[in-house]
Amino acid sequence: MARGFLKNIFTDKIMLLMVLPGTLWFLFFSYLPMFGTVIAFKEYRFSRDGFWASIVNSKWVGLDNFKFLFTTNDAYVITRNTLLYNAAFIVLGLILSVVMAIVLSEIVNKKLAKLYQTGMFLPYFLSWVVVGYFAFSFLSSERGMLNQVLDYFGAESVQWYSEKKYWPFILIFVYLWKAVGYNSVVYLAAIMGIDKSLYEAAMIDGASKFQQIRNITLPLLNPIITIMTLLAIGKIFYADFGLFYQVPRNSGTLYGVTNVIDTYVYQGLKTTGEIGMTTAAGLYQSVVGFVLVITSNYIVRRYNRDSALF
Repeated sequence: MARGFLKNIFTDKIMLLMVLPGTLWFLFFSYLPMFGTVIAFKEYRFSRDGFWASIVNSKWVGLDNFKFLFTTNDAYVITRNTLLYNAAFIVLGLILSVVMAIVLSEIVNKKLAKLYQTGMFLPYFLSWVVVGYFAFSFLSSERGMLNQVLDYFGAESVQWYSEKKYWPFILIFVYLWKAVGYNSVVYLAAIMGIDKSLYEAAMIDGASKFQQIRNITLPLLNPIITIMTLLAIGKIFYADFGLFYQVPRNSGTLYGVTNVIDTYVYQGLKTTGEIGMTTAAGLYQSVVGFVLVITSNYIVRRYNRDSALF
């Protein structure tokens, strides 16, 4: 058995070398840090003896670190914001990404399609700090472009960074502007892999372009749509820290609609310096995400085994 195992390694050495960087990345940044989750149950105090010695010498506090999230008056607000924003991102992001991928696939001029694709792909690589300053150039109360437009038409200027009612729409718009182009690439690649003879047969039968999309493209995209949605559900308790911290510029008057679990934990860490509390929050998010993925995948398997993750 050992000889056969070594023979397989030698035979597949090129493939194994290709996956080695990714394997090492997961090992050092995903699996080894799991040992640090014990901090969630301790009153962590760093000592000069090193990280592991600090963990061993720190006092056990049980579930006290988790009380920070569940006993605070803001627990409902931050949980509500995190879930509702992520639900909007998943639903709207899915719809717009699929629509954009279909539109790009239907452009006859492929050079022009590549230009459009690059233009939509570019925002994904911008830092949230840069995006935050872009947003500020539009929303600044003194020199913001939107207020200048409102003044030009005789309307009253808006104090954007003080008005809560606008920010759910602003944050959703900014997220979609940044993420849709990147996500559409996945669906575009799936569309490019569809057998063209299916469309040719549909055209011979007199199917319109809309009918081809409804009866061929969307059904064949269903497995990848399901997988991407399942992966997104696993992160529904995680919020994009840069989006909710940099774009609203950490304005205290907007906390009711911009404060999420990640930003709340960060602010708590700055105030109290309790590392155990932040570890507890991360562990809570990971466990809930794991349960949601398992549950969602089980439901999908009941209806369509081929579309499930595992």
